[in-house]
Amino acid sequence: MISFYPGPSRVYDEIPTYVKDAHKKGILSMNHRSEEFVAISKKTVSLLKEKLNIPESYSVFFATSATECWEIIAQSLISESSLHIFNGAFGEKWFDYTHRLVPGAQSFRFDPESKLDIRKLPLKNQEVICITQNETSNGTEVNNKLIATVKRKNSRALVVVDATSSMAGIELNFKSADVWFASVQKCFGLPAGLAVMVCSPQAIQYMKSINEKKHYNSLAYIDEMMNKWQTNCTPNVLGIYLLMRVLRKRKPMEHIHQKSIARALGWQKFFRGAKNLKLHIKNQGVRSLTVLTLTGHPERITEIKTLAKDAGLLLGEGYGSLKPTTFRIANFPAIRNSEIKKLMRFLEKYK
Repeated sequence: MISFYPGPSRVYDEIPTYVKDAHKKGILSMNHRSEEFVAISKKTVSLLKEKLNIPESYSVFFATSATECWEIIAQSLISESSLHIFNGAFGEKWFDYTHRLVPGAQSFRFDPESKLDIRKLPLKNQEVICITQNETSNGTEVNNKLIATVKRKNSRALVVVDATSSMAGIELNFKSADVWFASVQKCFGLPAGLAVMVCSPQAIQYMKSINEKKHYNSLAYIDEMMNKWQTNCTPNVLGIYLLMRVLRKRKPMEHIHQKSIARALGWQKFFRGAKNLKLHIKNQGVRSLTVLTLTGHPERITEIKTLAKDAGLLLGEGYGSLKPTTFRIANFPAIRNSEIKKLMRFLEKYK
């Protein structure tokens, strides 16, 4: 089965070999306080900074999922209020969860077909500004330039970015925000169960001023332990090892970014003029480069997903209110060109 599901998605072909290597080397039962784990942790963070172009001064942490990152941010970086900017179901879900923990959290929803209009944002005196960079539910994105503008106009606020379906798939300007996070089961091409969280010096300083230490995953504890290249709790040691192995072989981010663009444009060209399947987002300027959303009649959508699965091709379900009328196609680096061609051949007779 070839997975085009937008997470968990297809993993790199080398993963089974890396798992076997991990078993031979004793990684599966490695003590997370050992010198051997410290070496793996240190090397993985170094490779993340090198391959993703993360500034050297930024801190990198490991979590279990992007959802846990929501919780860490709400607990340790938001003292009174936050502003959540989104246009789809996952951004709204992040806001809803934060609001349960921080009643002062506010939301700003914008049209998925429009670029984020910064002039309309209630940015004055915000403590933390949360942006869903890649909205996996509808296939849209907020570009680097807009995120940088939000930060420039609100230098005292922390700008926090959910890049779950884009980190490691496209170039991100990490300097334009203070916190970035993503799970690895998408553009990193790894099994689920691990997330990467990137924090600026400003975010670390602000975290220390709040000094929240009420939870096992309080950022203060996470930072304290990561200063020793360790984690606050027993981590996904295998996941971190696999991340290290994948990053070692990865091409520069610039190459991967251009490949993602070329593939996204190829998909858009493929569906141009199609009668039964349309790109859900009409405005090319706001379409995601890593998640493609197709819309059609509910019966046709169900038929295509069923027949695709029978053909060994797993398409992503629609999400939330879009579930009956859409399916999604991941445009992640681990997917092979030959597999994309196979899916295109299959969809040719149904589009």
